[in-house]
Amino acid sequence: MKFAKSILVRSSIVALTLAAVPVASSAMQQSQAAPAVEQTQPVEPVLVVPAGPSAAQMAQVQLATDAADLDPGEFVWRPELATTGTVEVVVSIPQQLAYVYRGGQLIGVSTVSTGMAGHRTPTGRYPIMEKRRTHFSNLYNNAPMPFMQRLTMGGIALHAGQIPGYPASHGCVRFPYEMARNVFGVTQVRSVVHIIADSPTPLTALQVARGERPRMPMEEQVRGTR
Repeated sequence: MKFAKSILVRSSIVALTLAAVPVASSAMQQSQAAPAVEQTQPVEPVLVVPAGPSAAQMAQVQLATDAADLDPGEFVWRPELATTGTVEVVVSIPQQLAYVYRGGQLIGVSTVSTGMAGHRTPTGRYPIMEKRRTHFSNLYNNAPMPFMQRLTMGGIALHAGQIPGYPASHGCVRFPYEMARNVFGVTQVRSVVHIIADSPTPLTALQVARGERPRMPMEEQVRGTR
């Protein structure tokens, strides 16, 4: 494309240059005795080059690249990429990953552990109902649930816990401890958590969860299962 544009510009300059060259003729010879007339100089064409990706876009791509091969318990956290705006979290059950967005911009990706067989984490759109830094389960032997963010009255929540690389909870979404702290620090009551049975990319997960992109069927197995 750049080569084609270069040829076009050069052709335009040649055409304008040829148009400006006088052609010998009797009419021209006769006009040589006439007073000189000021000639208008041809305007050279200006090539407009489209701007490349912005620094913010490149940072988003780099975050997604860094998150491509996370091991269980790992995460990437870049809150400086978007410092204002509404926070939304997207949890992909097949991928066992969570994507955190602020103002529509990706700021974090984390491995998670969702519900095991018989305790499947329900999909849907859940505004956060309650937040507690220190909490203990009312259902499962007073188990600790640090940085608890309640999604349903039936006990489904986000919280810190073990991330073995496969679904292992009783229905909650477990985060690595430090990432649970990070997410807790940027959300508010009524912030939305989307739990989906899709396998999006880091840069499309929010659009998929919102229904702004076609939903993708769960073609791959849930991460860590056979």
